[in-house]
Order: sequence, then C-alpha cells, then structure tokens
Amino acid sequence: MLMSANLPCSARRNAPLILALAVAGATLFGCGSFDGAKKLIDPYKFDIVQGNFVSKEQVDALRPGMSRQQAREILGTPLLTSVFHADRWDYVFSISRQYTEPQEYKLTLHFKGDILDRFEGDTMPTEAEFVSRLNSGIATRAAPVLEAPEESLVKYAPAAPATPPQAAPPLTSTTYPPLEAPSR
Repeated sequence: MLMSANLPCSARRNAPLILALAVAGATLFGCGSFDGAKKLIDPYKFDIVQGNFVSKEQVDALRPGMSRQQAREILGTPLLTSVFHADRWDYVFSISRQYTEPQEYKLTLHFKGDILDRFEGDTMPTEAEFVSRLNSGIATRAAPVLEAPEESLVKYAPAAPATPPQAAPPLTSTTYPPLEAPSR
C-alpha cells in the first residue's frame, strides 16, 4: 500500500487492468496456447541433415552374395561401423527442418566375412518421393509475373539510326590466304 500511495490517482485506478493484461499476455505466450502469435516471434531454425540418404533404388540394387566393395559402391561409406561388430554396417539418415516433421531412415547390412549375407531396415522412399517430402509443409510464395505492358516498353525502344546502314561489299575472291607461313 505504501507504493500505491505514491502513484497518481489515474495510475492506481488502472493498475488492476494493467496487471490483468500482463497476466493474460504471459499466459498466452508462455503456455503456447496461442500458436499464431508464437510463430510470429519464432527464431529461424536451420536445417539439420545427418548421415547418408539411401533411396529405394539403391536398396533394390543390393543382392546377398555381393562383396563389401560392391555394397560400398552402391550405398557409399556407412555412417556407423563398429570395432565390436565388424560384420555390420549401419546407414542412418535424418533431416529436421523448421515447420515440417523430422524424417529418419535406417538400414543395416550384415556380412559374413567379405560377403553380404542380409540387409534390413526401414522402407526407403524413392528419390522422387524424398524430394517431394522435402518441399511439403513449407509455404512458398508464387513467383511474380515478370511481364511489362507494351506501353511501358516504348520509352526503352532504341532510337532509329540517322542514316541507313550500308550494305557490305560482296566478296570477290573465293580463295583465302594460308593460315601459316610456308616453311622454308
């Protein structure tokens, strides 16, 4: 009460209203119930891409009985290799982008010695499906139409030359001089 005694009369009258507005604003922004306003102040979050993307086409090219080198040529270097599991390669890929669901794919290859025994993992998307998933969920603006009306282009038209261009004289010779000097 000591503090409110020092405030002017109009401020004492508006203090409960200001306090109620502050509590309402903190509730709306703090608990996330007002997502529209929250998106306005969200900071930019950059894309996080980890691992090697493996497409359905690459998985379809794998065959049991392949060598390690052949599998590496198809899929690339595995993301995870373990000293304790020398006969196992793990390919893991994940991508996180702002305003889209994260994507994660896993593929495990099992070898017996130098020969591919079996492979297992998630159902991989084709390359076309993966690219379409990258663009889904992200709002893109349409490119503006880049057309100018004819009336506005008139002022940029080149001026007509003062004299008509002269025609080049016809060539009289059909033989050409040698490109190199004759050797002696």
